[in-house]
Amino acid sequence: MADNGVAARRAAAGLLGQVLGEQQMLSEALGAPYIQKLSFEDRARAQRLATETLRSLERVDRILKPFMRKSPPLAVHNVLRIAAYELCTGGAAHGVVNDAVSSVGANKRTAQMKGLTNAVLRKVVEKGPEEWAKLRVPRLPKWLRGPLVQAYGAENIGDIERVHFAGAPLDLTAKGDASALATAVGGTVLPTGSVRIQDAVQVSALAGYAEGDWWVQDAAAALPVSILAPKAGEKIIDLCCAPGGKTMQIAASGAEVTAVDTSERRMQRVHENLERAKLKAELVVGDALETSGQYDAVLLDAPCSATGTIRRHPDLPMVKDGSEFGELIELQARMLAHAITLLKPGGRLVFCTCSLLPDEGECQIEDLLEMHPELQIDREALGVAGIDPSWITDEGGLRLRPDYWAEQGGMDGFYIALLRKPA
Repeated sequence: MADNGVAARRAAAGLLGQVLGEQQMLSEALGAPYIQKLSFEDRARAQRLATETLRSLERVDRILKPFMRKSPPLAVHNVLRIAAYELCTGGAAHGVVNDAVSSVGANKRTAQMKGLTNAVLRKVVEKGPEEWAKLRVPRLPKWLRGPLVQAYGAENIGDIERVHFAGAPLDLTAKGDASALATAVGGTVLPTGSVRIQDAVQVSALAGYAEGDWWVQDAAAALPVSILAPKAGEKIIDLCCAPGGKTMQIAASGAEVTAVDTSERRMQRVHENLERAKLKAELVVGDALETSGQYDAVLLDAPCSATGTIRRHPDLPMVKDGSEFGELIELQARMLAHAITLLKPGGRLVFCTCSLLPDEGECQIEDLLEMHPELQIDREALGVAGIDPSWITDEGGLRLRPDYWAEQGGMDGFYIALLRKPA
């Protein structure tokens, strides 16, 4: 690694401060002016350093702890964390240490800690890499690990944590032929039809980006629309649609799609994605609970804890604490009840959440079927290519976990169910 990355390293430490100090999601922190002022290369490097340091935070802090009598101010601690991560994973010692000392010295409030920074990191250079390899895979925080162990068992959660620690490859959904896209971008076609790229790449530089031949979408996130199986000419509404991957899938089928989201900013991103892919949809900025009309099919990707996306968003367990789960579960139930009213007789509803918590998946459908016995859950609809029958749950939904396809890079955690309204 070149040693001219002081701007990226300082920015990465700043991002850690926003996540760990202000409980701000990394995706939001990336919009800060000091990040936007960076060159494209430095911005990408800062994001990567912050993401991987957060992913490894348990190890990083264990490496640093023996060399500090007490925790330094957060700004200094985060500089040390970024540097320790780099030093333990192959970073050039001279450049990493010098940049860390320079960063601490550049801040009047921390300049007096330059000596400490240098001393701690010199010890990390000497002992860190060897100790790093001995440390356990970082664990989920107790507030989340406990319920997940109860749901899936400690061994399975250990497997999930290993996949989280390995990070996520890049998955693409092809507008046309997946095999041709895989050849063009140097990827492989997964059993469900998504194209996976294992190596880090610049997305906008991939073949077919400008032409709109594909869009970024985790393989698990592409399955709700595959299960919905939209048909040309159908009238379909996509509730809580941003960032728009599922909307584009539906539009590519030839169906007439109405996409709804509460955020004008997120909807602008949906618009841009549709334009690049040369696809059409009616975009509505508004509350999904206030929608009306009658549709052949409804896709409800309900707001949720997003605990299924941690392999791509390692900051999530550090920003959230589970306190909002009750409100989310209640909102999901209300949205499900409303979504049923939008179905034509004989219509179908796909409910999905990118959550690992059964309360946001299996339990929601069990409760819904108890309140609406006229609805039928369609197990046969889950029989799309690449689905392992063992992933189908007792109530007839589909449970996806990050440790599935672990050797190939895993997948997001998702719950998906398809329900039919009587004709």
